[in-house]
Amino acid sequence: MKKKLVSLAIGSILVSPAFANTLSNPQIGVVLDGYYQNGERNNSERGEGFGLGHTEISMSANIDDKFHGVLTTVLEAHGDETELLLEEAFVETLAMPYGFNIRAGRFLSDFGYLNNQHVHTDSFVERPIAYRTFLGSHYYDDGLRANVVLPTDMYVKLGIEALNGSKMSAVEDGAEVGIYTTTLKVGDDFSASSSWQFGLSYLRNDNGKTKNLEEHDHSDHSDHNHDHSHVSAVTGSNLYGADFVWKWAPDGNYKYRNLTLSAEYMLLNDILDSKYKGAENAPDNLAAYYVSGVYRFTPSWSAGLRYGEAENYEGHLHDGNAHLTAMNDTEFDAMLAWNSSHFGTVRAQYSRVENQSKETDNVFTLQYVMTFGAHGAHAF
Repeated sequence: MKKKLVSLAIGSILVSPAFANTLSNPQIGVVLDGYYQNGERNNSERGEGFGLGHTEISMSANIDDKFHGVLTTVLEAHGDETELLLEEAFVETLAMPYGFNIRAGRFLSDFGYLNNQHVHTDSFVERPIAYRTFLGSHYYDDGLRANVVLPTDMYVKLGIEALNGSKMSAVEDGAEVGIYTTTLKVGDDFSASSSWQFGLSYLRNDNGKTKNLEEHDHSDHSDHNHDHSHVSAVTGSNLYGADFVWKWAPDGNYKYRNLTLSAEYMLLNDILDSKYKGAENAPDNLAAYYVSGVYRFTPSWSAGLRYGEAENYEGHLHDGNAHLTAMNDTEFDAMLAWNSSHFGTVRAQYSRVENQSKETDNVFTLQYVMTFGAHGAHAF
């Protein structure tokens, strides 16, 4: 499988004379993301009008022959406010035996298919509604990860994580280590032209169950769907995920033509404290999913379709009684992208957004994503 070839290539690099240069010369890369759009998607990080999206400045280098380090900062502008975020700051091992790898610091969680990938590698303007509702678009946190790739003909990777969990906490003072995840990835080739990957994920959130609802303020008419924070819209004790990806390219050559089909399903449960479970519309489970297809029909042009749904709820206290409202977000996205090169993309996207709490919106976005400097290989 291609991943074995990649592993062999990495091994040859580590023993080559050129490897010594990376110890003192870190790779530096910049990703510029700008856009214009005429509306907003639910739980979105992008506002209406002209704006900057996920602009990254990253550095990475081998510390020595045993450790590798990565630092990624993100600039995001929301109206008159600009945020400087530290998205990644971690070290990981390079030379552990038997396929083991350990990462410590701040990093993107391995939960699901898309989450551990940088958002500028996506084929659409924003992450699916499932990610924006349950994971705050892309969930990164402080903690520890251990992975192992098994020595089998089929690609098999097992992973566990222990994370701080503050961005997915429903309580003010919770456990210091709030989140634990376990993941399984398996994959193989159907033929020389197609390959697949299947994943299962589980996230345990010790601070995810809502124990106290806030008293409703009738003077507050803010819309939760236009919150630009990176926290999840809803939390619970258990989040389950399953994902499947199939990729096709003639004889494995992705340069000229390729097709990618992907789908994910997530289920969140144990959401509310027992004292609220008797309230009307109290959810036992919330589900979300998306399916997408992206076809690159020339080296410079690609088109894609995506459909997704995510269940949600709003809850508050009024005169001491719990009032809960079930919600369901649906999105249909259609995009067309032109690649000036491997490092430059201009994308047009139309989104039809529906929500039970408001009328249907039609959102049009024109986006550019430009990369210069070091640029890491994309994930499967």
